[in-house]
Amino acid sequence: MIDNIIQYFESIDPILAALYASLFTWIITAAGASLVFFFKGMNRALLDGMLGFTGGVMVAASFWSLLAPGIEMSPGEGFVKVIPATVGFALGALFLYSLDKVLPHLHINFKESEKEGVKTPWHRTTLLVLAITLHNIPEGLAVGVLFGGVAAGIPEATIGGAVALAIGIGIQNFPEGLAVSMPLRRQGVSKFKSFWYGQMSAIVEPIAAVIGALAVTFFTPILPYALAFAAGAMIFVVVEEVIPETQRDKFTDIATLGFIGGFIVMMTLDVALG
Repeated sequence: MIDNIIQYFESIDPILAALYASLFTWIITAAGASLVFFFKGMNRALLDGMLGFTGGVMVAASFWSLLAPGIEMSPGEGFVKVIPATVGFALGALFLYSLDKVLPHLHINFKESEKEGVKTPWHRTTLLVLAITLHNIPEGLAVGVLFGGVAAGIPEATIGGAVALAIGIGIQNFPEGLAVSMPLRRQGVSKFKSFWYGQMSAIVEPIAAVIGALAVTFFTPILPYALAFAAGAMIFVVVEEVIPETQRDKFTDIATLGFIGGFIVMMTLDVALG
């Protein structure tokens, strides 16, 4: 089945493939959010474990799917070869740092008094959605940049690797959708609205994916920088948001094991399919 999927993506325009792949990750987010129709609440240990899994997938994807191929395709030797990755990684982290400081948001499991970004009268609902939206921007960029590399004819960028990344991002998007919808439901928001806000948190992924793919297609030399940029943004999200969100209760060991499991799954997907 996976081979058929890869063959299909190889037969269509890579930009369109980036859109389809990111729509898949959006759908998986919606599937996670839809659990709000069937359950009234969620076990905190399970939520922390799933968020840990999300962090593991993002860290593994940052290296195996983004940094490693970006370094491999960079020209030069020694320190010169790693310059694009270093610059791109730093810029990606700074980009998310800037968004984190400006965009009002509230981390999962945090109190409303701990909201971040500029001061705003926005409700907790909006702030929770924006927090997960921050997660999803670098994920969409990562998928788009890889497919853009394929479109540009870069040997190190493969459809198999891009598909592996999209599958990994999709898997870890499931708990992200759930992590928005369930807390909203507990606050008294209706089931449909909780689902709606949960799935809307991933709407930025197709947009970011297409932008990333187009940018790399038109400016091929930036590909190593773009891959590292997406990696830096993802690592910032993991360290600044995902990990702290799993450390607010007594289930830190479960979150850690979830992280390790997510890393193994993403590493396996990338090596097997890439």
